[in-house]
Amino acid sequence: MMKKHLLVLLCSFLPGLVFSQLKPGYEINITINGLRDSSVYLAYHLGDKQYINDTIKLDKNGKAVLKGQQQLSQGIYMIVLPGRNYFEMLMSTDQIFSVSCSYSDYFNTLKFDGSDENSAFVSYQKKWGKLQEQMAALSKRSQNNMDNKDSLKVINEIQLNQEKIMKDYLGSVISENDGNMLGTLVKAIMPVEIPDFKIPGGIKNPDSLRWVLNYNYNKDHFFDNISLTDERLIRTPILHAKLNTFFSNVVIQAPDSINKEIDKIIAKCKDNYKMFQFVSVFLFNHFRTSEIMGHDAVMVKLADDIYLSGKADWVTKEFKDDLRKQIELIRPNLIGKKGQNLVMDSYKGIFVSLYDIEKEFTILYFWEPDCGHCKEATPKLKAYYEKAKNDNIEVFAVCTTAEKEKWSKYIEENQIAWINGWDPKRSSHFDYYYNVQSTPMVYILDRNKKIIAKKLAVENIGSFIDNYRKYFK
Repeated sequence: MMKKHLLVLLCSFLPGLVFSQLKPGYEINITINGLRDSSVYLAYHLGDKQYINDTIKLDKNGKAVLKGQQQLSQGIYMIVLPGRNYFEMLMSTDQIFSVSCSYSDYFNTLKFDGSDENSAFVSYQKKWGKLQEQMAALSKRSQNNMDNKDSLKVINEIQLNQEKIMKDYLGSVISENDGNMLGTLVKAIMPVEIPDFKIPGGIKNPDSLRWVLNYNYNKDHFFDNISLTDERLIRTPILHAKLNTFFSNVVIQAPDSINKEIDKIIAKCKDNYKMFQFVSVFLFNHFRTSEIMGHDAVMVKLADDIYLSGKADWVTKEFKDDLRKQIELIRPNLIGKKGQNLVMDSYKGIFVSLYDIEKEFTILYFWEPDCGHCKEATPKLKAYYEKAKNDNIEVFAVCTTAEKEKWSKYIEENQIAWINGWDPKRSSHFDYYYNVQSTPMVYILDRNKKIIAKKLAVENIGSFIDNYRKYFK
């Protein structure tokens, strides 16, 4: 009889036991000693930004429970306290735990219960912070002893040893946390070690060869320590920082070089939808706002390969229609393409053709007499032209206003002697072929009318042409 009752009792508990083990959602019990009746926030990283996920008010004892019925996307989260103070925690597979600290010294008193991974994360942050402080102190000593070679040598040796200590510590954290989120995150910040390439004797320009070898190795192995299919990295600052460093500082900023690396990155993340979306959005925003000449070719590639191909199903039809219009204005005037011929009337009353210019370089200049920036740029261009016109250089200027009197008056009063084109009805479609949406705008074409530069500041034209002759002729 006793056994029967015991069996019934166990069976009655079993559903609850199974339910608790498989309990969905998250539940974070918070205790902030020294803080009461105040709101705290649960926030998360997404790329280089942070967003509020949930909010709760502490009771008179500084306690509150943040909970939800569905698990949170994994990553690095933050508890944001009053005064914009915050501490970070890992949101991994087990999202039911407690956290406590003192408001006056939240970082040093931070403690987790029920989350060994977060306890290890706290220990890592404290240890790593101390190691960084020690390295910063050594760097300061090094700066203060720049004139003392003996001291500098000793400090440099200590710095090298400190670097080894830091590297070994990261390695130990990765090893001890193999397979969990902490190990993954720490591994992701580990820089790639570049081998010490041995250059055979008798090689011409050994330093240049070593630079090329180092560059290619760093570029090809930059993402060795980070998985581009692990979507947990999306909700951390690490992935965004890695992508930004790679495409800003590692890869040569030439469109062809960048586009090749984009193909490699997309191939690595394409099988994980969320990661593919994150990387695609990063690349689009990064190159859409870039002010580096030629990066519009990267925008065209991203639009063609991802956004206009249908792969970016997260954007609206209106977005795609607008992007398609933008790209069609950029496509005809990419660097490396032959510029469209322009045939139009001129100040001299005869028709002129861009293709009839036989100079080594043609400066294609779009301007207006009343444009504020043009009033500064045009005199500078005139001064340059007066010096360079006998050096195989010509200016083909197109006035974008339809006010002929203002145009002709400016030319006469300022004695502008270059080719002055006039196309008030825009019959040549110069605004389309050269994407003229503002003035002044400068293109530089070579002898064959290939576009070699665009949107240059007038004051940089001379140095660009000098360098082009030096390195590309």
